[in-house]
Amino acid sequence: MNTDLTRNSGTDSTTDTATGPAADARVPAQAVAPDTGARTDEAAALIAGARERIDDLDARIIGLVRERMAVSAAIQEARITSGGRRVNLSREMEVLHHYREQLGKPGTALAMTLLDLCRGRV
Repeated sequence: MNTDLTRNSGTDSTTDTATGPAADARVPAQAVAPDTGARTDEAAALIAGARERIDDLDARIIGLVRERMAVSAAIQEARITSGGRRVNLSREMEVLHHYREQLGKPGTALAMTLLDLCRGRV
């Protein structure tokens, strides 16, 4: 594709000089909503609404992770004060297995991150 840089009223602009079948399939110079990546108003509105929902879900997930961390800290404290160890590896293996079963291989990575967050300082 050839691109010519021309001066237009004191501003630089790029003119696409492509020809043939590929020229008809060109992407518009500016997206309708560049912050969403959408090229139509309808898609931009859908994406904006879905992003709001994801932000709400993320806030809930973060709250649940913090709650999980607090519960885990209580379990660890009870285990340690009773003479046990901070970490129960067989329980962690159950958690890893459950997450992998439910979410596939990426679930294992997520479970590892959660376990790491919930262990506190070892």
